[in-house]
Amino acid sequence: MTLRVVVADDQELVRSGFALILDVQEDIEVVAEAGDGAEAVAAVRRHRPDVALLDIRMPRMDGIEACRIISAESSCRTVMLTTFDSDEYVYEALHAGASGFLLKDVRRDDLVHAVRVVAGGESLLAPSVARRLVEQYTSGGPRRTDPRLDVLTARERETLLLLARGLSNAEIAAELVVSDHTVKTHVGNVLAKLGLRDRIQAVICAYETGLVAAGAPPAGGGGGAGASPGWARN
Repeated sequence: MTLRVVVADDQELVRSGFALILDVQEDIEVVAEAGDGAEAVAAVRRHRPDVALLDIRMPRMDGIEACRIISAESSCRTVMLTTFDSDEYVYEALHAGASGFLLKDVRRDDLVHAVRVVAGGESLLAPSVARRLVEQYTSGGPRRTDPRLDVLTARERETLLLLARGLSNAEIAAELVVSDHTVKTHVGNVLAKLGLRDRIQAVICAYETGLVAAGAPPAGGGGGAGASPGWARN
């Protein structure tokens, strides 16, 4: 199966560089390039790609707004690209529906890996981004548990807590002494009941609702089974 990708960045050399890196892969095809968010949205509507790489700061429409529209209108997964290692952008991008967040100095192999991981339904953050995101939620002291979690069973709450601590499905299965299939069911139920798009949003939800208290082990801290070195994969 060939993964179809749209690359959006207002800097032509950067955009072309990323497109070239991806297009030479046997399993990846760059179907369009875009110079701003509006062009990216139009390209996604036209080509229906599997993944869109979106620069955050672009003219006319920024990457976050483009991500929000793409996530609402299609099943295309989005990976945000930026030179700015900022809490504000991480938070806004992930809440807009982004499945990955990479800094522009990402290594060639990690860029390709990120596209494949996100296209496969997983989520991925650069380690510095994951660390900043967790620090944002653990620096304000304990929070009261949000009533939104009342829709979850006790076992589903346990699953969400372990997701927030960065465990893979296999590690959650070992922790709860259940099968991998049962864990997948619990994860699916958590996402469906809480109206979440993917596992990264589940991690955010766990911190926002107070399920994970300040000082708890950080999300993505172990990288998860099968993750590339130096990356937080959820």
